[in-house]
Amino acid sequence: MEWTIVIVVIAVLIPVAYVISTYNSLVALRNHITESWSNVDTELTRRYELIPNLVATVKGYAAHERETLRSVIELRNTCMADQGSVHHQEGTEKQLVVAVKKLLAVAEAYPDLKADSNFLELQKELVNTEDRIQAARRFYNGNVRDYRNLCEGFPSNLVANQFRFGSRDFFDVEPAVRKAPSLQDLIQ
Repeated sequence: MEWTIVIVVIAVLIPVAYVISTYNSLVALRNHITESWSNVDTELTRRYELIPNLVATVKGYAAHERETLRSVIELRNTCMADQGSVHHQEGTEKQLVVAVKKLLAVAEAYPDLKADSNFLELQKELVNTEDRIQAARRFYNGNVRDYRNLCEGFPSNLVANQFRFGSRDFFDVEPAVRKAPSLQDLIQ
């Protein structure tokens, strides 16, 4: 009789312990995702703060490029105001990246601008910020991957579905600029 009770208690405790453990793991991963998205958002905000200075510097040399300058500022403001889903923000961020690349391409046509110390410093800072965005993005996407693996794998998917742990989107945005200008770039 005693062994029967022990076996029943163990048979009940093991699944309950598994559900509790899986639930806690899902909550922890969800919190990691929230935290890592905050890191991405911080770095995106850093980029948003650099853009007006970059535009102002380019404007001094290329005032007739108003459409490009206006587009960059409008997209920057749109991205700053966007508090939607990761998927939605990814779309607006991709548009901003394209606009910043166009702005930097405009700068290529102005040798004096390419040699301007303020522009060079801003471009270096933008490269640094883009690197930080990419690092934060990789950390965020790693947490999303782990969370999705747990939500979609068996038998943990049963716990995830029971407690309505929803799917999370990856964040995939290319950097606006990949490298800082070199001395060789400036001489050409």
